[in-house]
Amino acid sequence: MSQAETAGAVRPVSPLWTFGLLRSELTTTFRRWRTLALLAVLAGVPVLVGIAVKMETGDGSSPGGGGGGGGGPAFISQITNNGLFLVFTALAATLPFFLPMAIGVIAGDAIAGESNAGTLRYLLVAPAGRSRLLLTKYATVVIFCLVATLVVAVSALTVGALLFPLGDLTTISGTRISFAEGLGRALLIALAVAASLIGVAALGLFVSTLTGSGIAAMATTVGLLITVQILDQIPQLHALQPYFFSHYWLSFADLMREPVYWDDLTKNLGLQALYAAVFGSAAWARFTTKDITA
Repeated sequence: MSQAETAGAVRPVSPLWTFGLLRSELTTTFRRWRTLALLAVLAGVPVLVGIAVKMETGDGSSPGGGGGGGGGPAFISQITNNGLFLVFTALAATLPFFLPMAIGVIAGDAIAGESNAGTLRYLLVAPAGRSRLLLTKYATVVIFCLVATLVVAVSALTVGALLFPLGDLTTISGTRISFAEGLGRALLIALAVAASLIGVAALGLFVSTLTGSGIAAMATTVGLLITVQILDQIPQLHALQPYFFSHYWLSFADLMREPVYWDDLTKNLGLQALYAAVFGSAAWARFTTKDITA
C-alpha cells in the first residue's frame, strides 16, 4: 500500500462521499459504449423472438406446434394469445446465456479494467479504502443486473403490446388472472431473474481481482459460466448439479403458478446468496492483500 493510500485510509469517510463514489461508478459504467452495446443486444432479443413468433403464426397456427414440452417454461405457445407472455419467454431465452454473459463482462472488468487502465491506484488514494471500493464495485454490478433484466422485460412488453393482444392471462396451473396481476407477476419474475445473477456477479468480481487484464477477467468469467452450464446438463453429475449457480435459474416460472410454488425459488435465492457470500469474501480477501502497482 502506498503512502498516499495509507494517508487516505485514515481520513474519515462520510456517507455522502460514499454515495458520490457509487454515483460516479454508475455513471462511468453506463456511459461506456460496451455497456450500451450489451444493453442494446439484450433489448434486441425480445424483438427477434416477437417477430419470429409473429411470422410463424401469420397463418393462425400456434408457435412450436402449441407444445411446450421442453425443459424450460412453456410460455412461447401462449404469446399469440397474450403479448405479456413475451416478457416471460424473453427472460427465459436470455437467462441461460445473454444476461449472465453481460454480467460477466461488467463484473470481470470491474477491478481488472481499472488496473489495466492504470487508474486503480488513484482510486485508492481517495478516502474510500479497498473494502469500500470493492463494495461499491459490487453494488454497481448488482444494479447492472437489475437494469439489464428490466431492459429485457420492458423491451418484451413493448414488442408484445405492439404485435399481440393484451388482456387477462392463464397461469401454468390453468387459472385466470387479470392483466394487472399479470404485470405484477412479470415484475416479480424480473426481480427474481435479477437476483439469480448476483452469484455470477460475485464470481466475476473475484476473477477480476486475480488479474490485471480486463479482457482476461471477462473471458475467464464467461468461460466459467459456459462450463458450469454444460456440466449442469450432464446426467452423471446429478448429485452435484443442485449446487451449480445456474441449476435453479428457470425456477422463476413457478411465479406463474396458482398458488405460487416457492420451493425451487427459495433454493435459488439461497444458492445465489451463498455464492455471493463465498466469492464476495474471496474477492475481499484477495483485493485487500493485493499489491497495487497500477
